[in-house]
Amino acid sequence: MTRLVRLFIFALLAVAAPFASAQSLPVQVGVQGNVATVVIGPSAAPLADMTLTFDSPHALTAANLGISAQTVSLTDPQLLARLPGTLASLDSSFPLMVTVEPPAGGLSFDRTVKVEIHTHALAYTYGSSYRLFKAPLGGAFRDITTEVAQGSVRARGTTGGFSQFLVLADVRRTGDVVDDKLERLRLRIATLPATEAAPLEVQRAAAAQAVADARYDDALGALDALAARVDDRAGTAIPNTWLAGGSGNNAAGDLLAGVATAKFSIAYLRNFGH
Repeated sequence: MTRLVRLFIFALLAVAAPFASAQSLPVQVGVQGNVATVVIGPSAAPLADMTLTFDSPHALTAANLGISAQTVSLTDPQLLARLPGTLASLDSSFPLMVTVEPPAGGLSFDRTVKVEIHTHALAYTYGSSYRLFKAPLGGAFRDITTEVAQGSVRARGTTGGFSQFLVLADVRRTGDVVDDKLERLRLRIATLPATEAAPLEVQRAAAAQAVADARYDDALGALDALAARVDDRAGTAIPNTWLAGGSGNNAAGDLLAGVATAKFSIAYLRNFGH
């Protein structure tokens, strides 16, 4: 089926979405090695695809991923309350939410998962404001973007866990986004024992100060140093395993993912301003 037909089908879904409850979509999940691929929508006219690339998975199967997808209403008050204000919003051309909720006792992985959602329903532009957001079930959505690429839009991010994903148009002030990401890093670092947290906080604070001084390359360097230390100590001094059902502790994955998305926003601030 042609791209024009696919876009027409998605347009019909988008028009219906504000006036209807969530509508489930079929998904086809394939796994090869450490990569899971998900085709979303009718097989003859898929609406999007998703790729999950794991650092180190265990028991990675289609059934163990627990993936589902649905169109959502752009006016659903419960969903809107989960977004970071009115400046980050769903595009009417792509009202899609993907849920990855592995059943307990199956999947586990170490460190991070790289996530990509790809669709032809959105048009890519240089300096695009589209971002990949993630939330726990029923929780607040946070920007986890590490790259936005063309083809038409490929929104990429890194995560230390799951559950729900949206692609949003985010026109918040970039400096505020950077501040929020660095603050979330601070809070996650603070959950570690003091001997591990202290050197990481030094690097995080250095990055924050460099951003305040508009020394963006220095900020990126400080975050690289933070990530290198986490990577070196992951699995020994810093827990790094995610377990389906919530019994694991993937502090290393959360920190590495937090650094990756903070670096994206700092580079965006350097290149495009606020």
